[in-house]
Amino acid sequence: MPDQSAVKAALAAQKIETPSWAYGNSGTRFKVFAQQGVPRDPQEKLADAAQVHAFTGVAPTVALHIPWDRVDDYSALAKYAQDHGVKLGAINSNTFQDDDYKLGSICHPDAGVRRKALDHLLECVDIMDATGSRDLKLWFADGTNYPGQDDLRGRQDRLAEGLAEVYQRLGDGQRMLLEYKFFEPAFYATDVPDWGTAYAHCLKLGEKAQVVVDTGHHAPGTNIEFIVATLLRENKLGGFDFNSRFYADDDLMVGAADPFQLFRIMYEVVRGGGYTSDIAFMLDQCHNIEAKIPAIIRSVMNVQEATAKALLVDREALAVAQREGDVLEANAVLMDAYNTDVRPLLAEVREEMGLDPDPIAAYRRSGWQQHITAERVGGTQAGWGA
Repeated sequence: MPDQSAVKAALAAQKIETPSWAYGNSGTRFKVFAQQGVPRDPQEKLADAAQVHAFTGVAPTVALHIPWDRVDDYSALAKYAQDHGVKLGAINSNTFQDDDYKLGSICHPDAGVRRKALDHLLECVDIMDATGSRDLKLWFADGTNYPGQDDLRGRQDRLAEGLAEVYQRLGDGQRMLLEYKFFEPAFYATDVPDWGTAYAHCLKLGEKAQVVVDTGHHAPGTNIEFIVATLLRENKLGGFDFNSRFYADDDLMVGAADPFQLFRIMYEVVRGGGYTSDIAFMLDQCHNIEAKIPAIIRSVMNVQEATAKALLVDREALAVAQREGDVLEANAVLMDAYNTDVRPLLAEVREEMGLDPDPIAAYRRSGWQQHITAERVGGTQAGWGA
């Protein structure tokens, strides 16, 4: 069986990045439901993220989204984060909300639009320089809705050309994380629809280009853990966007729809040597009807629980069963770990870290929600596009 002290040490060292946009108002294309106390600027988002880290101990970084989190002085924003006990993480680009991007961004048939998109991506690298961020996260809504709308191969050529220009701009210690999504908003052909397309571009670009797996960006029935295992084997897995899906890109709390899938993914991460700082574990969720901060705390805890179970797999016993072709025993070893109640173990880990064993209860007692509800009156609440 795995050594308990080693498991606890690994859990205490875990790092899960939270997204700035999850603290703002969000919704569906039908309605955004506003909540009291929602941040009005990037600084207030960081203050809320600091609360998540304070009560979980494993959420030390916050991803930014540009232009949603645009400020005049990014060095000052990084200092603000540090003063509140967190750091700035990945810089996420946005080439999908301007009217110019109706037919795509860096894959657009018009060279002027492509230039505008590339200038934005290069600006994001400038922001990385100012904030000390390691990762540039790229997701493109580029694609087509109808057969014949544009040349499929030509769009791949433009994509490769644009990615290469941004890649050349990366500095020492910086990386490009390329995300994929098989549909939406492009319904006929998406320009980066799957892990194979993302992998092909990253492989050609070089070591600084890695694939990021959004757990909600797959067709029903997709074996995501196989993708994770393959990318780890090829040293091309750069990170995760964790969330849950029932139907499509639902962006629900990670582990809410299929906690067993999250466990299977985390087992492949542990088994494949991916439980390191080289892999960025980030939440990418929208909390449309639930309170923001408690939902993010709960999401962090869900990842912790899946990770704890993955670390508890008796890998030696599993390997023996696999070598002997004992199908039932191999499955039983995995299921024994999954069926373990790891909440007492994680409570111990938190207590040893000097934290309350129940982060949700501790947050509710803190009075932070009441504080921000009373304090954040007036101004414009942050949300999509802000």
